[in-house]
Amino acid sequence: MSIAVSPGTHLVVGAGAVGSALALELAQAGASVALVTRSGSGPAHDGIRRIAADASSVAALRTAAGTAAAVYNCANPPYHRWPQEWPPMAQAFLAYAEQTGAVLVTCSNLYVYGPQSGTLHEGLPLAAPGTKGRIRVAMWQEAKAAHDAGRIRATEVRGSDYITANAQSRLGDRVVPRLLRGKGVQLVGGLDTQHTWTAPRDVARLMAIAGSDPQAWGRAWHVPSNPPRSQREAVADLCAAAGVAAVKVGAVPGLMLRALGLVNPMIRELGETEYQFASDFVLDDSQARAAFGMEPTPWATLVSDQVAAYRSRG
Repeated sequence: MSIAVSPGTHLVVGAGAVGSALALELAQAGASVALVTRSGSGPAHDGIRRIAADASSVAALRTAAGTAAAVYNCANPPYHRWPQEWPPMAQAFLAYAEQTGAVLVTCSNLYVYGPQSGTLHEGLPLAAPGTKGRIRVAMWQEAKAAHDAGRIRATEVRGSDYITANAQSRLGDRVVPRLLRGKGVQLVGGLDTQHTWTAPRDVARLMAIAGSDPQAWGRAWHVPSNPPRSQREAVADLCAAAGVAAVKVGAVPGLMLRALGLVNPMIRELGETEYQFASDFVLDDSQARAAFGMEPTPWATLVSDQVAAYRSRG
């Protein structure tokens, strides 16, 4: 699926799994990309300028790109630092969009809805009970209010838990290296509840579309994702893709998780969204599929690529 992007510079902030994929997506579509991170890291491409800057400073963003067709918020502060780091960054993005006329495209998640009894769709109330969810709600409400007031143009893209090769993914560092050695894995949360998994590359594709398509502006969209799979099923799929025998899958005991949380703030923060694996957690992505004709990367491709990524690391 080819993507048409608006002329001009496209400012991407963050070079994690989504930001890196987005910068490449935009550059491959012919855009001039300014990629901002604290360290100046990111993928190498002739169409990408990698810039070290502080994303909480609108002046720094203006120095990185004086104007832009769109600014993409793919930043990802440490979980336990959200209350300190998100508010100034969110304000900088709003100010940049207002000062330059850039479309503000935010990469978000499903925390905004809180626990729900049915399929998750964009029309649900933003009823997040936890700190991280409320931060995300406030960010979107401020952007939407500015959009509705005519001060900026804004949109938001929401995906579920990522399937990607890193420590943040539940199907990443703690799973694939072990199953490749034929060892069992322990997972956090329910093993057999149905769960939607989203590919960062699909988040990036939808963000690239949303930055240049006016019908995307003024609302949030769910990222097209594959049919849900339980954690146990996902591990079995990864084993099959790797050509190894199925491994034992267990749950991390709650007592152990709480003990680890005493010394590891990242693990401690998992409790706030534990409900996402306590019962089925399924994303309705029909609106984005219908509006943009976008389909997710096939599940078989995602699990094969996941295995290949870890094998390439040795």
